[in-house]
Parts: sequence; structure tokens; C-alpha cells
Amino acid sequence: MQFNNEAVGQTIREIRKSRNISQEVLSGLAGMSRTHLTMIENGSKQANFETIWRISQALNMRPSELVYMIEVQVENKYDKV
Repeated sequence: MQFNNEAVGQTIREIRKSRNISQEVLSGLAGMSRTHLTMIENGSKQANFETIWRISQALNMRPSELVYMIEVQVENKYDKV
């Protein structure tokens, strides 16, 4: 399995939207700018572990849950060759 910024962003975006949370609200809860969150969701910026931690806490989930969901996204969409 290979790391993929797009899978990270897509997973975060899908969770955020499924919970009807705006980028503005999520970025505020996670203590980051909306622009930073947008770049992560678009896959143009790599999220470090501290950022994943803060986003997961803002989404009221464990970091391990978020990482697992990202892994599933990578396996399902990006790792098929």
C-alpha cells in the first residue's frame, strides 16, 4: 500500500460532508485555517500526524479510526492495478 494525499483528502471530505460540517467549522474545531484544510482535502498538501490527530478529534473520532478509513480508501480506489 502506498501513501496517497488524494485518499487522505477524499476520506476527510467524505466524513465531513456525511456529518454536514462545513470546512469553516471543521477547520475552526481543528485549529487550522480553512485554506489549509481545503488544500488537504484537495490532495495538494500532505497532512502530518498532528494534523490528522486534530482533524480526527474535531470529527469526534479516534485518530486510528480516521487512519483506518484512509487505508480502506487507498485499498479500494488507488491500490488496484
